[in-house]
Amino acid sequence: MPQDDLYDVLIVGAGAAAFGAALYAARYRMKTLVIGEQFGGDTGIAGVIENYPGLGHVDGFDLMMKMREQVEALGVEIIDDRVDQIEKTDACFSARVADVSYQGKTVIIAVGRERRKLMLPKEEELTGKGISYCSVCDAPLSKGAVAAVVGGGDAAVKGALLVAKYAKHVYIIYRGDRFSRAEPINVHELERSPNVDILLGTNVVGIRGNNVVEGLALDRDFQGTKELAVGRVFVEIGADPRTTLAQALGVKLNSKKEIAVDKLMRTNVRGVFAAGDVTDGAGDLKQTITATAQGVIAATSAYKCVTSHPHSCELHAMACSAE
Repeated sequence: MPQDDLYDVLIVGAGAAAFGAALYAARYRMKTLVIGEQFGGDTGIAGVIENYPGLGHVDGFDLMMKMREQVEALGVEIIDDRVDQIEKTDACFSARVADVSYQGKTVIIAVGRERRKLMLPKEEELTGKGISYCSVCDAPLSKGAVAAVVGGGDAAVKGALLVAKYAKHVYIIYRGDRFSRAEPINVHELERSPNVDILLGTNVVGIRGNNVVEGLALDRDFQGTKELAVGRVFVEIGADPRTTLAQALGVKLNSKKEIAVDKLMRTNVRGVFAAGDVTDGAGDLKQTITATAQGVIAATSAYKCVTSHPHSCELHAMACSAE
């Protein structure tokens, strides 16, 4: 294959981890291709973000656009499409998009996680307009509001505690009869919170509002009504790492089905790196800043991999996997 047709790194994804990787890959003068279907990832639909260092108050979509524009200005190629398959080939790796294949010496998988949703009408259109899937990210946006947290795991309980520090009042709504998957100390604190109501054995069956969230419909009465007037809704019912592409390459997962990486973002497969929420690189902390940083580390590892053995994929890949 002509070297002009071979990329140094194929970055799969279009969120903070992917663009962080692309930025450093470009600065390392690597021939880089980014392929991603969901522009911005979770950050792009998060609404207002207040915990990204140096920016203070920024819309998630605008932040991702700035990241994209920065890497495009450095000459990084970007394809807005879905990668159907990644294969190990004589030319290192081949990423197939529809009926076109792109060849690369290394791969960085940065496809994030799929947030579990309530699957209710209006949920998608009101995401970022009152509906959030990250209490840690967006709790300050509920300052002075009435908010609801949906879920019963530890993330939901801790999310409700955090939101309660900002919101006037918080409802935590869970379909189960007890918080069996949450840490007891967090449940105890939740039960003692003066501005929190706990609704167990209850499902959210509807979302009210047109341009912004105005309320929730429940499947059972709470204090004589099945309607709650809320302005913020935090859906904390879990997320699933997108690992189909990684598994097809033989990449190992951990017990949570996340891509297992070492501190250099290397997987067990030579030449394959991963970054962001799809990995276990930052434990349970899944944030824009950690994803971006992991992308930078992955790009640095890919650069060292490519420059160590520039002439042969079979050779260069020997030093490119986790021990």
